[in-house]
Amino acid sequence: MLVLVAPGQGAQTPGFLTDWLALPGAADRVAAWSDALGLDLAHFGTKADADEIRDTSVAQPLLVAAGILSAAALGTQTSVADATGPGFAPGAVAGHSVGEITAAVFAGVLDDTAALSLVRRRGLAMAEAAAVTETGMSALLGGDLEVSVAHLERLGLTPANVNGAGQIVAAGTMEQLAALNEDKPDGVRKVVPLKVAGAFHTRHMAPAVDKLAEAAKALTPADPKVTYVSNKDGRAVASGTEVLDRLVGQVANPVRWDLCMETFKELGVTAIIEVCPGGTLTGLAKRALPGVRTLALKTPDNLDAARELVAEHTQA
Repeated sequence: MLVLVAPGQGAQTPGFLTDWLALPGAADRVAAWSDALGLDLAHFGTKADADEIRDTSVAQPLLVAAGILSAAALGTQTSVADATGPGFAPGAVAGHSVGEITAAVFAGVLDDTAALSLVRRRGLAMAEAAAVTETGMSALLGGDLEVSVAHLERLGLTPANVNGAGQIVAAGTMEQLAALNEDKPDGVRKVVPLKVAGAFHTRHMAPAVDKLAEAAKALTPADPKVTYVSNKDGRAVASGTEVLDRLVGQVANPVRWDLCMETFKELGVTAIIEVCPGGTLTGLAKRALPGVRTLALKTPDNLDAARELVAEHTQA
């Protein structure tokens, strides 16, 4: 069984969308999305520097657009191609943090227009919440989960992402993160600051939840056409309404990617493809899910290999 996954904020790099825009129809599609959002996605995906695309209000819609674009190039069925249409349907889908919105498109819960409208509101609301207090996130590499979580709580930090494979992401104020850098939990090899603009998935994002809930009222979600695995608890969710509710609350709740990978294992995963800008989630899977084939769609050059993997692990 093949699982299609979408990365979260921090995966973006300058120019990562350039080669994808050269594919037939891609530039026109991105231009239409840009007009609808009032945000020049092509510019930010090709010419903007690292600081510009670090901006939460830019990074989030850019990542969702890239994920949808690369999945379409691969031939994935989404809400615009039902189960009788061309392309392939993955056995399950999931996304990390904002990647959950991308995954909602893969599952047919939202169409691309609705998803990009929602993520635009999400990015703006989270950027506004992040501006209240100077906050950030740092990854802890290695160590024991229980020991690290207890240590973070003593420092006033939140384990905002529990990613599995020996990785936890701590979030909080810059002062708290500085204290963590000087006082690492036992067993942690390294603390790595992340290229994000706030303490996402913590109480610091609570103001964004109400704004996202208001935006969600305008949407009409469909039930997932394929298995949709949620960050909240790693559970497969069968109701489109519940998926949307979880997308709203998830802004201020921890990401449990470790539990998502446990569910992949229970479902019988044999291969994972991570859409553009891939690499982070396949890296985690290589350590947590030995024996599972993985492939990251970094550029269109990876499409042929990805299609071979699709042919081996799905039914067209």
